[in-house]
Amino acid sequence: MPTSATAPQPVSDATPILIGVGQASERPGTPGYTQRSPTALAADAARAACDDALSLAALAPHIDAIYAVRTMADSLLPAMQALHAPFGGPDNVPRAVAQRIGASPAHAIYSPACGDEPQRLLGEACERLARGELQLVLLCGGEAISTVRAAQSAGQALDWAETVPGTLDDRRSNIGVLRTPHMSEHQMLRPPSIYPLFEHARRAQTGLSRADYAQAMGELMAPFSRVAAANPHASSRKTWSAEAIAQADGHNRMIADPHPIAVVARDQVNQGAAVLLSSVGMARALGVPESKWVYLHGYSAVDERMVLERQHLGQSPAMQAAYQVALNAAGVTVDQISHFDLYSCFPIAVFAALDALGLDALDPRGFTLTGGLPYFGGAGNNYAMHAIAELVQRLRQQPGSFGLVGANGGLLSSHAVGIYSTRPKPWRDVDSRAAQAAINALPAPPFTEHPSGWATVETYTVLHDKSGPTLATLVGRLSGPGPSSGQRFIATSAAGDTVALHAFSSGEPLNMKVWVRSEAGHNLLALSEPSASP
Repeated sequence: MPTSATAPQPVSDATPILIGVGQASERPGTPGYTQRSPTALAADAARAACDDALSLAALAPHIDAIYAVRTMADSLLPAMQALHAPFGGPDNVPRAVAQRIGASPAHAIYSPACGDEPQRLLGEACERLARGELQLVLLCGGEAISTVRAAQSAGQALDWAETVPGTLDDRRSNIGVLRTPHMSEHQMLRPPSIYPLFEHARRAQTGLSRADYAQAMGELMAPFSRVAAANPHASSRKTWSAEAIAQADGHNRMIADPHPIAVVARDQVNQGAAVLLSSVGMARALGVPESKWVYLHGYSAVDERMVLERQHLGQSPAMQAAYQVALNAAGVTVDQISHFDLYSCFPIAVFAALDALGLDALDPRGFTLTGGLPYFGGAGNNYAMHAIAELVQRLRQQPGSFGLVGANGGLLSSHAVGIYSTRPKPWRDVDSRAAQAAINALPAPPFTEHPSGWATVETYTVLHDKSGPTLATLVGRLSGPGPSSGQRFIATSAAGDTVALHAFSSGEPLNMKVWVRSEAGHNLLALSEPSASP
C-alpha cells in the first residue's frame, strides 16, 4: 500500500543503519551439496552480507562485534544433545564465524534461544551503534538440521566440533524456563503439543466449527506456500491449496489437533542468514552506497506471562503491545506498511498477530516475505534473520516504503517487532518497559495442580503418532459451587481410555463437561464420574 509518512529528516553520523544482508542454503542430494555445518552456513551468509553492502575484503577487517543467534543444537538441554546434536560444534560460535570471514571483532555475543532473538539483537546493536560503542556489527546464524538427520540415517559421523580462542558473551539465560514441571508431567513438552491449545482457544473465541477452522487455517497458510515455492532458499517448493492443508490424511498427517503437518514449522533445514549494520558516518567512510541503506524506524520487545497465567490462551496481549510500541515509535500506522513478515511457526502465531494489528487474513499485502516457517523453513532461532534479509531487499526495490517484521519466541512467549524503511529517520532508543510492566500486571486466573470434580474444557489438543490419536490434553476450569469453582487446571486422558480419546478426536470438546481427578501428581480426565473412580 502507498505510504503517507512525513518527509525524510536529516540524520546524524551516529544514526544506525542496515547496509548488507545475505542468505545461504543447501539441500541433500542436490548439486553442490557439501554438508555444511551451521557455522559454515552462517559464515557464507555473512560473506554474502558483506558483498551485498560493498565487499568482504573491504568490510570484514572493520567488524568490531558479531552477534550469533544460538543454534538449536546449543538450545537443547545437555541430556538431549547427544541424541539430537551428535556432531558437536564450536565452543565460540561468533568467533568461529569471524575466523571464516577474516574478522577479528572485539565483541562476540551468543544469543539466548528463542525465535525473537534476531530482531531483539538488532535493536540492541542499533542502540550500541547510536551510542558510539560499536562501528560495524554483524548479526548471523545458521542451522543444518537436515544434514544432521540425513547423516544419522546414513550412519555417517560428522565432526563439527571446534575450539576457538577469544572472549564470549554467552547468554544462555532462557533455556528450560518456558514451561513448568507440572506442564512437562502432562506431556506439554514442546511447541507442537502446546500451540494447538492456543489454536483451539482462539477457535472457541471465533465460534467456528472444527471443519471451518481447519479451512480458515488452510486459507491463511496456502499463500505462504506459494511464496516459498518462488524462494531459492526455501526448504520446500511444494505449493498447497487451502483445501489440501485443511484435510488431514496420509499425505498431511495430523501432528496435534488441529495441526496437520502442513501448518507446522519445518525444522529440517540447512539455512543461514546475516545482516550487517553500521552507523551513517561509518558507512560513508567505507564507501557503502546510500542505495543500500535501510533505517530501523521503530522496534520493541515485550514478553508474555507464563502459559498457564494467561487470561485468554487464544490471544497475546504482549504481542499486541509489541506491535503498538513499534508502530508508535516509527510514527506510522499499520495501513502505511507495505511489506509484512509475521512469524508463522503455527497458524495461531499469525492469527494472533492479525488480531493484534486489526488485519484481515485475506489482506492483499500478504504476511510473509520468505514463505513462512512451515514451507520456507523454521531455521531454528534464526528464522527472523531471513525475514529481515528479505525485507531489506524489498525496501531497496521500493524506496520510501515501510516494512514490518514480527518475531515470536518460545510458546507465544516473547515478541520483538521491527519497522524498517529506506526513508531516513533520526535515531531514538525505544523503551518497551512500560508496555512490559502492563503485561506483568495483568491478573492471572486461579490455578490448581490438584483438581477434583466436574469441570469444563477451556481448550484441548489430541496428540497423534503415525497410527492415529494417542493422548488428549486439556486446559479446563472446575465447575460447581465452592472456592475451587473457576480454577484452571491441566489434565490428560488416561491410558486405555478409548472413549475419551474418541470424543476428543471426533466430537466437539470445547465447553464439554468432564470429570477430573488427581493421582500421584498427574491429573486424569474422564467423561463420567464412575469411569474416573479408582
